[in-house]
Formats: sequence, C-alpha cells, structure tokens
Amino acid sequence: MTALLEVEKLEVVYNQSILAVKHVDLIVPQHSVVALLGANGAGKSTTLKAISQLIGSENGTISHGEIRYDGKSIVHTDPSDLVKQGLVQVLEGRHCFTHLTVEENLKTGAFLHRPSTQKLRQQLEKIYQYFPRLADKKNTLAGYTSGGEQQMLAIGRALMTQPKLILLDEPSMGLAPKITHEIFQLIRHLQKNEGLSFLIAEQNIQLALDYADTAYVIENGTIRISGNTQALYESGEIQRAYLGEIA
Repeated sequence: MTALLEVEKLEVVYNQSILAVKHVDLIVPQHSVVALLGANGAGKSTTLKAISQLIGSENGTISHGEIRYDGKSIVHTDPSDLVKQGLVQVLEGRHCFTHLTVEENLKTGAFLHRPSTQKLRQQLEKIYQYFPRLADKKNTLAGYTSGGEQQMLAIGRALMTQPKLILLDEPSMGLAPKITHEIFQLIRHLQKNEGLSFLIAEQNIQLALDYADTAYVIENGTIRISGNTQALYESGEIQRAYLGEIA
C-alpha cells in the first residue's frame, strides 16, 4: 500500500535540552488505521505533535529526522497549512470551545475551507449522522456536554476540515467502554467506506487489537516493536514490550 505518512529517525527535544523521542520510524499507509501504543510518558503525544507541527507550541523542536506527508516533507510547515492539506490532529483532552455551542464548535472546523452555506449545512448533517448525540445537543454549550460527547465533538470538528489523515491522541481516555467502542466503530467505518487514515496514540491494547491494522509500541521515546497488530498480539510481542516479561 502507498504510504500517506512516513516518519524517519525522528528526534524531538524540549527546551533545547530534553530528548523526548529518538529514532522514531513509522509509516501510515493510505486508508489504514495505525496504533501507536505506549504507557504515559512513552513519547506518544510528542510524536503526534511533531507530525502535526504543533510541537513548537510547547517549546519542542524537531532536532533530527524527516516527516513526509503525501510524498512531501512537512517539517517546519505551518500547522494550519497542514490542515488545509488534509492532516489534522485531535489533541488529548478534547479541547473544545466550552463557551460555544456544539454546532458553533463544528463550524470552526470548516473555517479554513470557507464552504458555501449549502456545503456547510451538508457537512454538518453528515457529522450529525455519524454522531446522533451531537445532533441532539447542537444548541447546547460544549462545556455542558459529557466527556464522551466532547470527544465526539472534537472528532466531528476534525472531520469538518475534510481530512485525509487524522491523528488521535488518547481518544479513549476517561470514557465509558460503550462510548469508546462507538467512536472506534466510526473510525473503522470512515477508514473502510470513506478512505480516511488514522494514527491513534493509545494505551488500550484491546482497542488496538480490535481496530488497528498495524501497531507500533513506543517505550522511552523509541519504537520497540512494530507489525501487524493481530500477529504481534498472538506472538505475545505486544504484551512483552508493553507490560514487560511475565514470569
């Protein structure tokens, strides 16, 4: 399969002194779901923010390596330009505009492309089909919605940008299993039926096993193992890399 995203020998430094990730290599093929697994502090969020070029907002710098999206180098590209090109990140913690309604939040995702009124309405209706809960709450301030609804809203806002690749950072964090599986079932639907690609930073091995085609396990800022998720799980490689050797 053709690679949509290629990361080679990525190194990221914070505050010009703290090496957060080193020699990270990963590939996201077109129309695929790839999981980046690891514990807290392993380097998952840093890797995603380096790809989306949001790392600079946290005094981080890409000190070495290459990132190619759709065949072109994107290192030092403005994050808003990446969104225009179809690469968007949903940050950990949702980050909705709590003082805006659900629908106003969704509309912010369409801003860069400046759609016509008719096109905007069509996009909104599509999001409401994906997330009926959001349709019921479209006039509610986002700050008064549940954590699961805010995660759906954050993903819906990303979808309003008309992406080709979505980076999701810990989408299951703090959510009930039922809500989590609703979200991941939609991810699989978007991948299979609409050709979207996803790179998902997660701690939940079972979610990766159920929904991701390929998994990378990151530990102390370095990719330890990678491969077909099912094969890695059946061989015990994910469990050993992620949980350590079990006597």
